[in-house]
Amino acid sequence: MEGHDPVATALLRWPRPRPEPERPESPSLYAYLLDADDDLAEQFDVRMRVAARQLATARVLDTPIGICDLRPWFDAARPGLGLLILDGLVVFETRLGDRTAAELLGAGDLIQPPNRRQDELLEPIGAWRVLFPTRFALLDAAFVDRVRPWPQIVQELLRRAGRRVTDLDALRAIMCQPRLEVRLVLLLWHLAARWGRVEPTGIRVTLPLTHRLLGQLVAAERPSISHALARLADAGLVTGAAGDLHLHGTVESHLETLVERHASPTPHSRVRRPRRQRIA
Repeated sequence: MEGHDPVATALLRWPRPRPEPERPESPSLYAYLLDADDDLAEQFDVRMRVAARQLATARVLDTPIGICDLRPWFDAARPGLGLLILDGLVVFETRLGDRTAAELLGAGDLIQPPNRRQDELLEPIGAWRVLFPTRFALLDAAFVDRVRPWPQIVQELLRRAGRRVTDLDALRAIMCQPRLEVRLVLLLWHLAARWGRVEPTGIRVTLPLTHRLLGQLVAAERPSISHALARLADAGLVTGAAGDLHLHGTVESHLETLVERHASPTPHSRVRRPRRQRIA
């Protein structure tokens, strides 16, 4: 290619690490998908649900906590729909240079391998990490053939894929916030909408959110996350440990408090009024 700079290309492409991740277990177990996913079952009335249940079966993959290599199962799912998370919690980490971004996924999410363009210069490195023991349903081509008489199943699964895109758009907008405390608060409320539990004093988010993982979710370093959580705790907005956080109040009150704290002058930034001079 004319004008090709090998040095620039070397900076964009780096050797891929060769970890030895633990592959998911592959017992010969099958599940009735309508029994494992209530939202899918709600697409049918009682009579049609009985008929669809018999053929809407999928192979189940169990994965323990830790890094796992899902590529063999993504390959097995082609040209089907992908992998459906039945229960559990996983994080997808994307590394580019010395930075890593993260995405949390849980029950009901439909995941597929990221597609790479052949002419793409940047090569992000992706890795799947299981935070809670997770069960996947393998939605391969055979599954698609079995559920062909019931297109509402595929339609609902395609809506799941669209929901994931919407969630990623929300995360991208959150990361555009310049202040770290605001990014953290918005992220926690975003997670609370799905995984939170309502309590008399607010909402409780019990997830394995280490400071490192929170930093990957809001584009910050781990020490900065620790300081930001301490400031939020001092303000009475977010209390508890990283894996068991309590959100007090509402998202509106949190943002209002953070805006007021940011707008109020600090002792070092107050402007001193000039002294009145006496007129002789």
